[in-house]
Amino acid sequence: MKTVVIHTDGACSGNPGPGGYAAVLKYATNCKEVVGGFRLTTNNRMELFAAIAALKVLKEPCTVSLVTDSQYLYNSMVKRWVDNWQQKNWQRGGRKIPNSDLWQELLQLSAKHSITWEWVRGHSENAENERCDRLAREAIKQGNLPADTGYETP
Repeated sequence: MKTVVIHTDGACSGNPGPGGYAAVLKYATNCKEVVGGFRLTTNNRMELFAAIAALKVLKEPCTVSLVTDSQYLYNSMVKRWVDNWQQKNWQRGGRKIPNSDLWQELLQLSAKHSITWEWVRGHSENAENERCDRLAREAIKQGNLPADTGYETP
């Protein structure tokens, strides 16, 4: 399997507010950037969208090192909180788990690959993380951002 390193980040101007996400994928000497945004969303959703968008780019099963500065994303996957949520039909205390639509999509995409999740402190001079942060923030400034239908119409 190919080995791919993915760095991701999400950003929001207000929370909720306009949001952007970005991922930098590296394979051998190749580098690809994935960027997008939504007119109204949350920071956590953007962190998840960054990972989802990056994994969607992969055309075949890969060995992936996915690097994030989001403890929400990292802990949910590494500590397998998502397994518990899934077993409880995406409910906790009679309420729907936030972002369950994205967690379900991320789990489906993750199942296709061998993923190692890594956490890096944000804004700590990690070049790829800083690049993702800049790209995500630039995405927020784009005009005509689409609706995050999973957020705006739960």
